[in-house]
Amino acid sequence: MGDGYNHGDPPRIVVLGGGTGLSVMLRGLKHKPLHITAIVTLGDDGGSSGILRSEMDMPPPGDIRNVLIALADVEPMLSKMLQFRFPSGSGLAGHSLGNLIIAAMKEISGDFVAAIKALSKVLAVRGQVLPATADAIVLRAELEDGRVIVGESNIPRANGRIRRMMIEPADAKPLDEALEAIREADAILVGPGSLYTSIIPNLLVPQIARAIRESPAVKLFVCNIMTQPGETDGYTVSDHLNAIFRHVGHHLFDYVIVNNGEIPQHVLDRYAQEGAVPVRIDENEIGRIGCRMIADRLFEYRQYLRHDAALLSDHIYRLVLAGMRGMRK
Repeated sequence: MGDGYNHGDPPRIVVLGGGTGLSVMLRGLKHKPLHITAIVTLGDDGGSSGILRSEMDMPPPGDIRNVLIALADVEPMLSKMLQFRFPSGSGLAGHSLGNLIIAAMKEISGDFVAAIKALSKVLAVRGQVLPATADAIVLRAELEDGRVIVGESNIPRANGRIRRMMIEPADAKPLDEALEAIREADAILVGPGSLYTSIIPNLLVPQIARAIRESPAVKLFVCNIMTQPGETDGYTVSDHLNAIFRHVGHHLFDYVIVNNGEIPQHVLDRYAQEGAVPVRIDENEIGRIGCRMIADRLFEYRQYLRHDAALLSDHIYRLVLAGMRGMRK
């Protein structure tokens, strides 16, 4: 195709995160000739995931479910079925069918990680999906006013600026396969997603940030389009990068990918009602950090603002190939 890449084994890319942003991006990336490993945070404690976590003593399945469906090669109706949330029913209301299937697979196999692998085969998932750890973690946020907020669902509602995040247990054991995937990666991609409750918790799992730092892979950060109320109020792009630096002690990324498209005023007005504004691009500060910036009109708007998965994936794929060519020189 004229991209200068020798098309043997596909480049290996590791994607870390959680939540909706990660799933949107993966829907685009799975159509590229890449071997994808998605490493997903397990800190969710609300809704269906929270109920299954407490009642069945299992890690929360929600973010894993979304990533499996995003990477699956299945009919749209099957995807809709797995995302179906029961509107009523004693004990069923609020649960998604996909979460219940993951819970059933965990009971059948006796192991959460084995359940994910088995369901990945059923859904013909392109690549592999791994939790950062085999165990559920509890998120704790220390706010600038000294309060400590416990639980992923409580943190954005605390109405305070976050000073630092912690995970419990602090010595949560990373999955060996997750570390191996990072070590073997040609590219490592972090974001988009909730900075403090999806992205940073993965990097707090012992050895994960270290494995990323030591990897020769090209390292990319996809910045959120909008600030997130209760997490990143007023944040610039460099604020996102510096928050990660404060938690892991190193700047990790070669590139940051940002949206510079002008968002329509009626969309801005809608988000302003929720306290969200576009993340401001502070190019000089990004340069001081030593990160190169890739900027484009990367959003699409239907009911919500989302990254344009196809266009974002084009940028990522080009950077992966450029990084691999640089490694071979």
